[in-house]
Amino acid sequence: KQVEAMKRVLESLNLNIVEMTDENATLDGGDVLFTGREFFVGLSRRTNQRGAEILADTFKDYAVSTVPVYDALHLKSFCSMAGPNLIAIGSSEAAQKALKTMQQMSDHRYDKLTVPDDAAANCIYLNIPSKGHVLLHRAPEEYPESAKVFEKLKDHMLIPIANTELEKVDGSLTCCSVLINKTSEL
Repeated sequence: KQVEAMKRVLESLNLNIVEMTDENATLDGGDVLFTGREFFVGLSRRTNQRGAEILADTFKDYAVSTVPVYDALHLKSFCSMAGPNLIAIGSSEAAQKALKTMQQMSDHRYDKLTVPDDAAANCIYLNIPSKGHVLLHRAPEEYPESAKVFEKLKDHMLIPIANTELEKVDGSLTCCSVLINKTSEL
């Protein structure tokens, strides 16, 4: 149902849709981290090597590297992009191990923003022409120590988001959002 609903929305926006027809392939959006330069794909219970290969075949202009995910639902359960060159990463052993793998796989050196709470590392970065760098992050009442780390990003407009209820069913900020870069004619 979720896939069909998203497909209808994307079609209504006249976006190009690529469907995976290989029934052995699995690829969950929560395991796909696009940095603007390359893709990191978490290999988890919901994403496998074949899914990562199909992503690589689809986006031939970008490097695609796989990252084993342990002790978490998805890659983005403990990391996401917090800026153009900035990876937000949790402090757990699993998160730090994944970051090390990403650093080894990439030719590019990303800045990192380490937050105490893995769930808080799942944030949403937007570059909005009239606002500049905008970051949606978990609210201070949920993750106070991580919120203090985000508050150090002085060049970002910070928007705290409470997500406690959705988190109970494994809903994080990025998996509850679909970002589409379209002109303002919508």
